[in-house]
Amino acid sequence: MDVARIEPPPLPPDVHAVLARLAPHGRAWLVGGTVRDLLLGMPPRDFDVATDLPPSVVQQIVPYADARAAAFGVVAVAGEQVPVTVTTLRREADYQDGRHPRTIAFTTSVPEDALRRDFTVNALYLDVGSSTVLDPTGGLRDLQARVLRTVGVPAVRFDEDALRLLRAVRFAARCGLTVEPATSAALLAAAPGLRRLSAERVLDELTAAFTGPGRGRALRLSVDLGLAAIVLPEVAAMDAVTQPPEYHPEGCVLTHTALVLDHVPADDPVLAWSAVLHDIGKPPTWRQAEDRIRFDGHDTLSARMADAVLRRLHASNDLRERVIEVCREHIRFASLPQMRPRRREAWLRTPLFPTHLAFHRADCLGSHGKLDVYEQARTWLAELPPLPPPLVTGADVLALGVPPGPAVGELLRAVHDAAAEAPTPMARPDALLLLRDLVDRWRQGGVLPAR
Repeated sequence: MDVARIEPPPLPPDVHAVLARLAPHGRAWLVGGTVRDLLLGMPPRDFDVATDLPPSVVQQIVPYADARAAAFGVVAVAGEQVPVTVTTLRREADYQDGRHPRTIAFTTSVPEDALRRDFTVNALYLDVGSSTVLDPTGGLRDLQARVLRTVGVPAVRFDEDALRLLRAVRFAARCGLTVEPATSAALLAAAPGLRRLSAERVLDELTAAFTGPGRGRALRLSVDLGLAAIVLPEVAAMDAVTQPPEYHPEGCVLTHTALVLDHVPADDPVLAWSAVLHDIGKPPTWRQAEDRIRFDGHDTLSARMADAVLRRLHASNDLRERVIEVCREHIRFASLPQMRPRRREAWLRTPLFPTHLAFHRADCLGSHGKLDVYEQARTWLAELPPLPPPLVTGADVLALGVPPGPAVGELLRAVHDAAAEAPTPMARPDALLLLRDLVDRWRQGGVLPAR
């Protein structure tokens, strides 16, 4: 087992507090991704501690800890600044469901514990007191060479838990690692195993990859390693789909999508998934017209396909609906300068417009790089006067005898849309007359004006 010394890293007080409680009773190390990130100079996402103490002892030492997973050797400590997870060193065997081991045996051996871990760069153990790193599997060497390699036989590691396939992509992208050949080959071969995972686990892992550092590379790797073909076939289909070079000098649709993903802000799931899905309607709509390559109606098709993808992944309704709207409206910015001022203002005032604007910026930077419409939209947004009182309200609709329900919102939207399209500003009395007329039509089973 290799041993190295490092400069003592700065740690949150919560981590020091847990280590201080454990120290008089047994050995404890920072472990896994915590050590990997500290060695790379990156802020850790999680703080994990490994100890040779059994969970029952950890519970006594840290009585305020959550011990619901103690049977698996895991005790969670909710600190004031950061949570800390304390795990007892253990051996695992007999993975029957592609996730959980049937056999768990606690141990006091770091090398034995390391053999159950996924990648060598995640099998590092830092003794904070002595600033010593224990390296049973060659993780320090791989980290120095910027290589991602499994602990032991790659096919075995991926068969034990298929989520490691997606984690490989996230770690490689986040840490700037190259997947070594044997691990890469095993990823391609094991990709069908992703079908064993629940939709929720897939969504969570993909979201983590698409909102963190190196997110554009994570998308590209997921396609190159055959994982997207299983969990995001609509995204894999964008690879090598050509685009008109005068608008997309960057290359194919997948290249553009990865660049857009890189340019959206980190840690924003709505913008990340909007980037990933906004052009999935391009492959089905590709055609070579007389003047150039065209993708007629790809925006509306992308929105429908995004809806299907996010439903399949069991995304929340809020995430799904926001992403659908961004996908549906993402080329609307081309017509923003030509919009009637009142129509333009109505869009600028919608709650999701700042998200649309941030996405438009990323979309431009991921293609032609022209930000003139973006800058003009920012100016218009900053110059918006205070919002006047609404012409009509829900109370006005209810006063006309309409019962509470979806019809109230539909009627309000119809009035406000008509006001936005009117050649002259609409006054409240006129809006109330229009509302009364719409309510009469609604009672008679008529159809409200389309938005």
